[in-house]
Amino acid sequence: MKKLAVIILAAGKGKRMKSDLPKVLHKIDSKPLIDYVISTAREINPQRIIVVIGHKYQMVKEYLRDPDLEFVIQKEQLGTGHAVMQTEKIFGDFDGTIVVLCGDVPFLKAETIKELIQEHHKARASATVLTTILDDPKGYGRIKRDGNNLVEKIVEEIDTTSQEKKLKEINSGIFCFESKLLFETLHQVDTNNKQREYYLTDVLKLMRDKKLPVAAVVCPCASEVSGVNSIEQLKQMEKASNFRVK
Repeated sequence: MKKLAVIILAAGKGKRMKSDLPKVLHKIDSKPLIDYVISTAREINPQRIIVVIGHKYQMVKEYLRDPDLEFVIQKEQLGTGHAVMQTEKIFGDFDGTIVVLCGDVPFLKAETIKELIQEHHKARASATVLTTILDDPKGYGRIKRDGNNLVEKIVEEIDTTSQEKKLKEINSGIFCFESKLLFETLHQVDTNNKQREYYLTDVLKLMRDKKLPVAAVVCPCASEVSGVNSIEQLKQMEKASNFRVK
């Protein structure tokens, strides 16, 4: 078995949360979002769990206070690629698989992550993205597949063409990477996009440009990979009857 590590992206403020509280400390059923994600991450038995913190990071670190967790600070919010890049020194001698999770996606199941890892290894992929299908994909990055059903690229909503907007398979923000290739490729990511950010999704395109295999696994339950982007969504998740809160 390959070595396994998890990176949890938890640096965001959450502009639409109408609060200065770090996004991942907002609660569902009296439990912060980050608790759900860490609990799930532990179920897949990684050797390391690294939490990338940023906005009011002292609050997040103080709340978590766990010797089994490692923390990295993203001082500037320059995108998901930039967030992952902050962990590079920690992974200097690590050669294995890295799973990237989002700290604001509380109901992702461990079984789904295990399936993602299994398919990643089965396909011998350099990267694998967890996707889902939405009838209305507006606002999400679209998955563009090639003739072999592998991922050609992920296009952020703001950068989509009129044809790409019609794609219904979307990026959940959950990924598997081979560690050495991940950081090697991250150094080639630039901010040549409308948001002027370092997109983690650009890593997949760069890998494809090198003829490296990039796979995708569809999560059949879109609600499972839903993130919290507003107070309204937080309330909807708390009311959702199809989830049993841990």
